[in-house]
Amino acid sequence: MACVWRLNLTLIASIFIVCALEKISGQISYPIPEEMEEGSFVGNIAQDLGVNARQLATRKCRLSSDDGGRYMKVSLDNGVLSIRERIDRERLCGQTDMCTMPFEIILENPLEVLHGELVILDVNDNSPTFRENSIRLQISEAIPSGVRFRLERAADPDIGINTVVDYAISSSEYFSLKSRRTEAGTVIAELLLEKSLDRELQSSFQLVLTAMDGGTPQRSGTAQIFINVMDINDNPPVFENDVYRISIRENTPRGTLVLKVKANDLDEGLNAQLTYSFSGLASQIMHGVFSLIPETGEVIIEGPLDFEETNSYSLDIEAVDHGSPAITGHSNVQIKVIDVNDNAPEIKVTSLTNQIPENAPPGTFITLINVIDRDSGENGQVRCEIQKNIPFMLQASSTHYKMVTQERLDRETVSEYKIFVSASDLGSPSLSTNTIIHIVVTDVNDNAPRFSELSYNVYVAENNAPGASIFTVSASDPDLGQNSSVSYSILDDHFQNLPVSTYLSVNARNGTLYALRTFDYEEFKTFQIHVEARDAGVPSMSSSATVHVIILDQNDNAPVIISHSAESGSAAAEIIPQSAGQGYFVTKITATDADSGQNARLFYQMVKATDPNLFMIGQTSGEIRTTRKILEADLTRQTLLILVKDNGLPELSSTVTVHIAILQNSTETLAESINSVNTSENVSDLNLYLLVIFSCTTIVFLLIIILLIGIKCKRDRNNTQDYTSPSYCYRRGDMQDTCNRRSAMEETLRYPGTEQLVRMPGLPQYSVRLSPESAKSDFLFLKPCGLSSSQAQS
Repeated sequence: MACVWRLNLTLIASIFIVCALEKISGQISYPIPEEMEEGSFVGNIAQDLGVNARQLATRKCRLSSDDGGRYMKVSLDNGVLSIRERIDRERLCGQTDMCTMPFEIILENPLEVLHGELVILDVNDNSPTFRENSIRLQISEAIPSGVRFRLERAADPDIGINTVVDYAISSSEYFSLKSRRTEAGTVIAELLLEKSLDRELQSSFQLVLTAMDGGTPQRSGTAQIFINVMDINDNPPVFENDVYRISIRENTPRGTLVLKVKANDLDEGLNAQLTYSFSGLASQIMHGVFSLIPETGEVIIEGPLDFEETNSYSLDIEAVDHGSPAITGHSNVQIKVIDVNDNAPEIKVTSLTNQIPENAPPGTFITLINVIDRDSGENGQVRCEIQKNIPFMLQASSTHYKMVTQERLDRETVSEYKIFVSASDLGSPSLSTNTIIHIVVTDVNDNAPRFSELSYNVYVAENNAPGASIFTVSASDPDLGQNSSVSYSILDDHFQNLPVSTYLSVNARNGTLYALRTFDYEEFKTFQIHVEARDAGVPSMSSSATVHVIILDQNDNAPVIISHSAESGSAAAEIIPQSAGQGYFVTKITATDADSGQNARLFYQMVKATDPNLFMIGQTSGEIRTTRKILEADLTRQTLLILVKDNGLPELSSTVTVHIAILQNSTETLAESINSVNTSENVSDLNLYLLVIFSCTTIVFLLIIILLIGIKCKRDRNNTQDYTSPSYCYRRGDMQDTCNRRSAMEETLRYPGTEQLVRMPGLPQYSVRLSPESAKSDFLFLKPCGLSSSQAQS
C-alpha cells in the first residue's frame, strides 16, 4: 500500500514539474508513461494550439523531429497526437532522471513553428537482476558478531521509486540483512553477522537474497548466497573515501589518469595486500571506456568520451585483500563529463520543393531548413547562410530558416540552381557544415506534341496474327516534366460501318499499333485511322496524324476448277473420234484463283494419264489436245489427272480428273461408249456385251452418225472462241435420251485445313482435290481497285 502511495506521489510530482516547465518555457509539453500502446492518445494539437482542426491539412501540419516522427503521429482530421511506436524510456534516456523527447510542429501558409516535448514517465517494467545468480562469501570464524559484509547490488534500469528500494534475506539465526542508501542514491545491502560463527559446528550457509523495487506492481529478483566459514583475516579493506568525485573534458585523450583510489587494511602480511577492480556491474558498463590498474588503483581513460551520449559515469570499485578467506572493501567514483565543441552543425532540409515554375512570383516558399548542433551552450548556437548573386534568400525563424524566391525566375536563362547552404556554430574553434540544394525551374505547358510525320503508310500482309504489332508512331513534346509525357489514342472513326477501334489499337505509352483482327486482302485492301498524341499538362494539348493501312496480298487461296460445260449443266465424258489426228482439241480446263498478281497466275500440268504419250495440255491455256494420231491399238477409255497450280510461294494447287472416250469406227453404240468411260469395271461377260451391240446397232447407228457430225461442227466453232469464255461447252441436245440412261456422278471437293466433303452434282467427270500448302509468296501485288469483292472472290 505504501508503494502505491509512493508511485502516485511520484506521478503527481512529475506532472506538476512538467506543467511548471510548460508555463516557464511557453512550449507544449505532454507527460506520458512509457510503453503506451500504439495509437494511444497523447494530446490534441488543434486544441492546445488554438487552431481549427480543419486547417491542419490545408496548412500541411506535420511533426519535425529526430525521434518524434518515429514514435508519434498527428491526425490531420482532428489534430490528435497519438503513439506510433512503443517508447522504451530506458533505451532512450538510460538512468537520466528527466527523460524528454523534443518535437516541433510546423504549419505552413503562413509558416509557423511551435516547439513541444514529450516527458516520458517511468513505469515499473523491469525487474531487479543480479549479475550472477549466486554470491559466494568466505567468512572467518574469528570475525565477531556485528560485522557487516557488503553484498553485490542488483541492477534495475528503471528510475526513482521503480528502481531497487530494498533487499531481503531468508531467515537465519546467524545472519540478517541491513540496507542503507548512499549519497549517490543507490541502496546497498549488507550482510550482518548476528552471532559468532563456529566452523566446527557449521562450515557453510546458503541464503536467498531478494532485491525489490518500489513500483506497482512490485518486481523482484533473487540470488543465492553461499557462505563458507573460514579462519583468520578478520578486517576488511576500507577506502579513504566512500565516494570520489571528478570532472573531465570529453576530448580528454586516451591513457589519461583520471584519479587514484586507495584503501587500507588493518591486517598484516598477505591479509593487507590489496587488489583493485571494478565491481561486476560496473565492469560491464565501463567496458572499453575506463580501465583500472589492479595493483595501484589508478583509473585510466581507455576509450573515447562523448558528452552527447553520456555526460556522467558512476564506477563501483572493489578492494580485495589476499587473506584467506579474502575480504572485500567498496567505494564509488562519480565522473562528470564536460562538453567541448566537437560536433559540427547538422543541416536538415524539410518540405523540399525542388521544382518551381518560372512564373512563380517573388516570395514563393521553396523549402524549410533546420540546423541542429548536438553541443550545448555557445557550442550549440548556429548561424546559416547561402551564396550571393542568386534569386533566392533565407528568412530566419528561431532555429529554422525559410528559403524563398527573391526575384522572378527565367528558365530559358537558368534552368537549374545548385544552392550551397553553409551552417557554422559559435564555438571556438568554430565548426561548419555545407550542403547543396538542387532547384529545377520548370516550364509551363505551351507546346503541343508533334508527330515525326503528318501521314504514315503502314503495309500489313494479310492473314496476320491478331494482337501483333504492325507499326509505331512517335510524337515528341519540347516541354518538361508531365507536360512532355505523351499518350496516344485512336480518334473515333468508322470503316465498313464498324469503329476503327475494332481493327487496330494503340499502346497509350509508346504509340505501338496492334492489329485486333486478321486482315483479308480479298475483303478490303486499305483503310485509314487518325492517331492523337496528347500531353499530360494542365490544360493538355494535342495533335493528330493520319495512318494509312495497306493490306498486302498473300497466296492463301488455291485454284478452283470451273466446269467447262456449264451450259449443259453436266460434265459428261469427253468423246473424240478415232480418226482424230495430231493436235486435235479435246477440251479446255478452266480455273480461277481469288488471289491477285503472281499469286493468281495459273499453270496447268498433266500429272497422270492412261497413255502419257497420247495427250498434252497447254501450260497456261489449259487446252487438252492430242499429240499424235489415234491408233486402233489405243485404249478406248483414257483417264487424265490434271494439276492446276498458282505462281505463289509456296504454290497452292488443285487437281481434276478428265475421262475421255474414243469412239471407234465400228458399230458401237453411243450408250456403250459412255458407260465404258464412266465405270472403271471391265465387263467380263462377252456374250452380254455382244448382245447389247447387235440389238442396238440398227436403232442407234443413224443417231451416232448425226451426233458425230454435230460434235465436230461444235468443236470447230469453239476453236475460234476465247477459251476462258464461260460459254465454252458441248451441245448435246441430240444425246439427251442417251445421257438420261446414265447414272449421274457427283464431284467431291476437299478444302485444305478441313475434313468437310462437299458433293457437287452435275460434274460427273471431274474430281477436284485442293492441296494444303502454305500461303507465302515472294511477289505480292495489289488487285485493281476496280474489281468488286464478288469478282475478286469468283
